[in-house]
Amino acid sequence: MPQVKANGLSFEYESFGSPTDPAIMLIMGFSAQMTMWPVELCEGLASRGYRVIRFDNRDIGFSSKLESAGQVNVMDAFMKAASGQPIDAPYKLNDMAADAAGILDALGIANAHIVGASMGGMIAQLVALNYPQKTRSLTSIMSSTGRPGLPPAKPEAMAVLTEAPPADRDGRIAAAKKVWRIIGSQPVYAAGDDELHAQAVREVDRTPYYAPGVARQLVGILASPPRHDMLKNVKAPTLVIHGADDPLVPIEGGKDTAASIPGARLRIIPGMGHDFTSKLVPVYLREIADFVAEVDAKRK
Repeated sequence: MPQVKANGLSFEYESFGSPTDPAIMLIMGFSAQMTMWPVELCEGLASRGYRVIRFDNRDIGFSSKLESAGQVNVMDAFMKAASGQPIDAPYKLNDMAADAAGILDALGIANAHIVGASMGGMIAQLVALNYPQKTRSLTSIMSSTGRPGLPPAKPEAMAVLTEAPPADRDGRIAAAKKVWRIIGSQPVYAAGDDELHAQAVREVDRTPYYAPGVARQLVGILASPPRHDMLKNVKAPTLVIHGADDPLVPIEGGKDTAASIPGARLRIIPGMGHDFTSKLVPVYLREIADFVAEVDAKRK
C-alpha cells in the first residue's frame, strides 16, 4: 500500500473509489490497524459514489513509529488521571487530529466526511473542531467526549484491551480472539469462530506487535482534555452511532457526544458491542452512506 507524508510523519493508507468523488476519511481506534475497517464497508461506501480513505494511525501498523519519544509509564498515567493531575505525553489526540488533516492535504483533498471509531471517534471530533473547513460531516462511532463522571468500561473489557499479548504468533492470535469476544457484539451481530480467527490471523500477520506505540497512544488519550464543552462549537452535520451493549465505551459516552454537539443525530444499535463484524457491515454502511448522502444533497 502507498504512504504519504503528513505532519512530519509517514502514514500508510489505502484508497477505495474514484479520486474525483467526495471523500470519506475513516479513522481507526486505539491500538488498531486500518485493516479493522472492513473492506466490505469501504467498498460499499465507494459503490455509493465516495472516495474512501483509511490509514494507520501514528505508532501502529506501517505508519511512523515515534521511537525518539521513548517509553511511557502507563500505570503512572492512569494514577494521575484518576487523581486529576496533568499527564506528560509525547503526543495527544489533537496531534493525531493534525495527522488526519495533514493526510487530506497531502492527498489533495480539500474536505471530507470524517468518520472515526472509538479513539478514532475522539480524533474525528477534534478534526471537526480544529479543521472545520476540512469537515463536510462528522460521524462518531462507539466513542465518547471524555467527560468526567461518565460510566467507565467494564473491568474485563479494559483489562483485556490493555494486556500485552504473548510474543509468539499463536499466542497473539488467541489473545486477539479473546479481546474481540469480550468487547464484541451480542449474538445477533456477533462474529462466528471462523470470522474471529480469520480476522486475528490477518491482523497478527500484517505487522509485529509494537508495545511502545500502543502505550504512547493510550497515554495520549489519558493526557487529552475532555471535549464535552468544546463540542458545542462543532458546526458540521453530525451522526453518532453507538451500540446499546458496548462493554468498552458504555452507551452513555455516545449519548453525551450527541448531546454535546448541536443538532447531532444519535443512532443506538441494540445488540451492537465494540466491533466491526460482518453482520454489522450492512448497519454501518446504511447509517454512514445514507447520512453523508443526505449531507451532500443539502450542500448541493
